[in-house]
Amino acid sequence: MQRIAIFDMDGTLIDSGLDITVSINYVRSQCYSLKPLSVQEVVDAINAPKRNLSEIFYEKETYEQCARDLFEEHYFEQCIQNVVAYEGVHDVLKTLHDHGVAMGVATNAPSIFAKRMLKHLELDIFFTNIIGADNVESPKPHPQMLNHHLNHFRYRPGTDNAWMVGDNSKDIEAASRAGIRSIFAAWGFSTDGNGDYFASTPDSLFKIICEKG
Repeated sequence: MQRIAIFDMDGTLIDSGLDITVSINYVRSQCYSLKPLSVQEVVDAINAPKRNLSEIFYEKETYEQCARDLFEEHYFEQCIQNVVAYEGVHDVLKTLHDHGVAMGVATNAPSIFAKRMLKHLELDIFFTNIIGADNVESPKPHPQMLNHHLNHFRYRPGTDNAWMVGDNSKDIEAASRAGIRSIFAAWGFSTDGNGDYFASTPDSLFKIICEKG
C-alpha cells in the first residue's frame, strides 16, 4: 500500500500573503494610480470561492497584459523577500518523507514562483513534483493537477491512500473530483473549511495520513 499526499502551497505550506500584496500594490500604483490594499484584503480575495481578482485588485474586468507582465516581473524578486513556511510545516514534511509518504505540490500559482519559493525555504527537497497553473490546461478546482500526481505515483484506487491538503474550497473540490480524500489546513489563509479531515496544525497531518490512513 502506498500513501500519497498532495499539497496546496500558498496558505498551506507557506505564508506568502505579504509579498503577494506588495507586488499587487506595486502594479496598482504604477499602472492605475490606485491606493494600496491590505494583506488581509488580498488574502480574503484570493480565498473567496467566487471572485474576479482583476476587478478586485486593479478595478478592471479582465487582466490587462501590462498589469500581468509588471506583476510577474516584480513578484519574481519580491516572492522570496518575506515568505515563510508555517510553523511545523518543515518538521511534518520531513516526518512524512521519512515514513515513505510520496508527496507533491499542486498550486494555482505559476510554477516558476512556486519552485523559487519552495527552494528558498528548503522545502522543495520533499516533493517529487511541483505543478503550477502553467503546467496544466485547467487549474484547481479541476482535478487535472491532482491526476497528474496520481498518475506519476501510479496510484491504485482501493489499494493506495491519497490525500489533498489545502486551505481553499478549490483544493477540497479538486480532491473530490479526483476521487481522493481531502484535508482542510486550518492554520493558513483560512481557518474555516470543509474537508474529509480537518487539520488544526501541521503536525496533526501525521496522525491523519500515517495512523488513520
